[in-house]
Amino acid sequence: MSRNEGEQEPVVVRDRRRIDPVTGQRRVPAPSGEEAQVAERMSGTLDEDIVGNAEQEAAQPATEQPEPEEAAGDSAGLQQQVDELTVDLKRVTAEYANYRKRVERDREAVIAGAKASVAADLLTVLDDLDRAEAHGDLNGAFKAVADKLVATLNSAGLEPFGAEGDEFDPSVHEAVQHGTSPDVDGPTVTIVLRRGYRFGDRVLRPAMVVVTDHEPAAEPAEPATGENQSEQG
Repeated sequence: MSRNEGEQEPVVVRDRRRIDPVTGQRRVPAPSGEEAQVAERMSGTLDEDIVGNAEQEAAQPATEQPEPEEAAGDSAGLQQQVDELTVDLKRVTAEYANYRKRVERDREAVIAGAKASVAADLLTVLDDLDRAEAHGDLNGAFKAVADKLVATLNSAGLEPFGAEGDEFDPSVHEAVQHGTSPDVDGPTVTIVLRRGYRFGDRVLRPAMVVVTDHEPAAEPAEPATGENQSEQG
């Protein structure tokens, strides 16, 4: 149909400004005719692909669940691994505990050995103190210092031994003289020439002693009988 000659073709004004004059935001240009057709065809293709994929997923069978026997086997395997790791952990814990005990024991042995060595070096000083006390020279301030030294060594673990009347023990006594007497029942320490010392279970020096052993008393002589006297007459 042709337009009337009197009618005028409407004027179409397209606003191609990139910035909206009202909001001040950037405009997204509308697609042209060909671009709109391509977009429409792509949208339809995408919809068909989505629908097709959904149908394929619905047609596929559900994922197979593991059989109870397989699940039980896996559980048993895991439990075995847990048991093995538990045994290993207990073994390592026991080994570490033994290691700590051994280290602590060695440390205590080293400390005790160092103390015993210092005490052994001071035994000659203690001998001099004993001789001074025996001669009556240990008195006054000298005696106070000597008592402190002896108390300190005793508190550290030094212990003297060897006294008159002790039973003779060759493991801790050094006999330098031996005698006999009916007054003792067996080998007995009767004189202490030098005291012995021990530190804990370690004998630093044996005691130097005189030992007296038992000697049976002499039997009295029998009196002479009458016949012996007549013979003598």
